Amino acid sequence: MAEEPSSEAAPSGAPEAARPASPAHPADCACGDCPQSTRAALRRSEEALAELRDRLARGDGIPPALGHSPEASRQWISDELTEAAREVAAGTEAHGRFRLARLADRASFALWGVVVALALGQGVTALLGDRGWTTARTTALLAAALVAAVLTVVGRAHRERGGFLAPLVGEDNRLSTSRAVAAGWLLFCGVTVLMLAFTLAGLGDGGERSALLDGLGPTHGGGLLAAVALSCAVTVWVRHTVATRVRGFRMQKVRAAGPRPADLLTDDAGRGSFPDTQYLLVNAAAMVLVGVRLARAPRELPDLPWGVALLLAVSALTYLGAKYTEGARPVIQSVVRVREPGTVVAPIRQGDELEIRGSGFVPAGADSAQRLAETVVRIGGLTVPVPLVPRRGGFDNPRDDRLVVCVPAEVEPGRVEVQVITAAGTESGRYRVTVAD
Repeated sequence: MAEEPSSEAAPSGAPEAARPASPAHPADCACGDCPQSTRAALRRSEEALAELRDRLARGDGIPPALGHSPEASRQWISDELTEAAREVAAGTEAHGRFRLARLADRASFALWGVVVALALGQGVTALLGDRGWTTARTTALLAAALVAAVLTVVGRAHRERGGFLAPLVGEDNRLSTSRAVAAGWLLFCGVTVLMLAFTLAGLGDGGERSALLDGLGPTHGGGLLAAVALSCAVTVWVRHTVATRVRGFRMQKVRAAGPRPADLLTDDAGRGSFPDTQYLLVNAAAMVLVGVRLARAPRELPDLPWGVALLLAVSALTYLGAKYTEGARPVIQSVVRVREPGTVVAPIRQGDELEIRGSGFVPAGADSAQRLAETVVRIGGLTVPVPLVPRRGGFDNPRDDRLVVCVPAEVEPGRVEVQVITAAGTESGRYRVTVAD
């Protein structure tokens, strides 16, 4: 039997997410205020939703009183699934802060792992090379360790928001590829400048100091400065473009449950993204090249060849073009009356089902049950929720290219406008249909 949470389990200033499994919070803890319990509660709610969806898709568990009315049974099924989806959303939100704290811890471990790898690499090359341990190796380790220490301290202060990765999280709660690339270049430049500053402080000869200062001129680091300026400009332009297109109803953005490292290489739907991947890899390769040139000439700013800088520009243009053209608002192409087998062709009347065909009804990243349940259709002056129609492993309604909704009895006969409002809050254009008396 699990013990009751104790106030002595952790210091009063320690965040809840920092607590490991302990006698106060064992692996099977159900207190609801630790990573183990929130993760278990989220898993149970997800399993319950999947089991309910598959059971209702088979037609099991539907009240017999609703069997005579397909519309009523469909609405009852949708309400049950929506309620279960809300429990999943609540569990995701409760576990979100612990996931961010875990991401912050892993980022800190990875950062210090890079410092340790740098120290090992310096040691191996010092043993194999003919120069031994040099001042440049010492200053490089000091600069990397100092930057890592500062980022670790800052990350601990913002641990529940993702640590030092918090500035890389966009407004949609995903890690931003453009911000990560710009941060990588700025971090590299910060370590390089600190390394050169430590080297300058350790030099006593006037000639060596003058030579180092000459190596800081723009003739040596022009390509590097161009790469940094380009990555920062891309970050600002992408943020402005995405925000402008979302506000202008030309792009749909759904907030994610939380940032993940995979966000750097995928789109909002979690699929691999060529523009993001090539932009990240090309810049990473350029950083490796600059790092090698810094190791070969540690007393001047590393020079990035202008041919590589041009490659970075081409990669950035590809990335910007993709951001400018991706996404679209929902579009209604046709609205037809759903005819049941055996019935005659008839005009649209109150109580009939409408099949709305088009595109963009399910934004990228909105394929969960809770997000699908937020899709609504405005018919005349009424807002009608789109019912969730389950199938094994997913949902048949709504879909990105088609959704089915019932015409309410309160809709006045005559010419009415139909409009789809997606989970992102984006409205489609108006499509007019005639409701017969």
